[in-house]
Amino acid sequence: MIPHNDADEPLAHGGELSAARRLFPGAPEPFIDLSTGINPNPYPLPQLPAELFARLPDSASIAALAAVAAHTYGAPSAEYVVVAPGTQILLPLVAALVRPGRAAVLAPTYSEHRRAAALAGHKVDEVCDFGTGSDAAVAGASLAIVAHPNNPDGRLFRRDDLIAVAKKLQPRGGVLVVDEAFMDVGPPGASLVTAISRGNIVVLRSFGKFFGLAGMRLGFALAAPALAARLAAMLGPWAVSGPAAAVGAKALADTAWIGRTQTQLAQASQRLDAMLTASALDFVGGTTLFRLVRTPAAKELFHHLGRAGILVRMFADNATWLRFGLPAREDDWRRLQIAMDAFGAGG
Repeated sequence: MIPHNDADEPLAHGGELSAARRLFPGAPEPFIDLSTGINPNPYPLPQLPAELFARLPDSASIAALAAVAAHTYGAPSAEYVVVAPGTQILLPLVAALVRPGRAAVLAPTYSEHRRAAALAGHKVDEVCDFGTGSDAAVAGASLAIVAHPNNPDGRLFRRDDLIAVAKKLQPRGGVLVVDEAFMDVGPPGASLVTAISRGNIVVLRSFGKFFGLAGMRLGFALAAPALAARLAAMLGPWAVSGPAAAVGAKALADTAWIGRTQTQLAQASQRLDAMLTASALDFVGGTTLFRLVRTPAAKELFHHLGRAGILVRMFADNATWLRFGLPAREDDWRRLQIAMDAFGAGG
């Protein structure tokens, strides 16, 4: 059993519409949630037989999903794929693949990485670089964690630099964890999946963000078979529901939808860029699923948008940052434009 410590305290995240409604009780409905970086136009759900919901998921459907995921993500085979109910549940498990020691977590990043490593008993140090100067960053570490592209700034790393980090960890039995939750919209060839055969790299891939079905709770760890088997054993049987396996396999194999959606997201993010730039917000970074901006009036803009029924992401550790996801419908775009124009006019 993992002992309780201060890492058990809950952290604020995007998507908390119930909290937004309490904070802005007079806001117009429906609330527009731009706080998560999840594709607002999800993969269309297929018709599913009722029996999928009435029986335990069978091993053949999970194996089929793993095979499709291996092909889509570029893993050598299904033996390298662990199917999980979302990547969130995998974070403390991958951190527990090595004995408690020093964990180097690239920061700023998704706050759950630090918490998960601490839950696994590691002493966590936040570092600012895993590039060519990474010797000091990973010195003495048994675990290194990096989001690639990074959340919230979209930062990308050279594959060779990340592989070099894995090499530095290997003599100590260390593991490099690469969170590729947003790699579906990353540049071609940037993924570390093709390097997992090295034996000490674990790549995490999220289904919910790009496919817009976060409520389905589906994700993957991709690693060499020895690490993959350990993770699968930690999860135990029936980790993923039958409906999630069926939808996941269909969506991951739908190359036409994937290509079309990547193009649509790129176009939508350009439209969002134009709106944010016109509002004199400084661009920090992002992916085609979200944009991070900087403004000294971040708190005021957050509350202004909230009163207009629009939720964006604030950051407790950087009071000048706001993250904007993509609106789903044309009416949502219009409401965002009106609210941004009103803020610029002093409304």
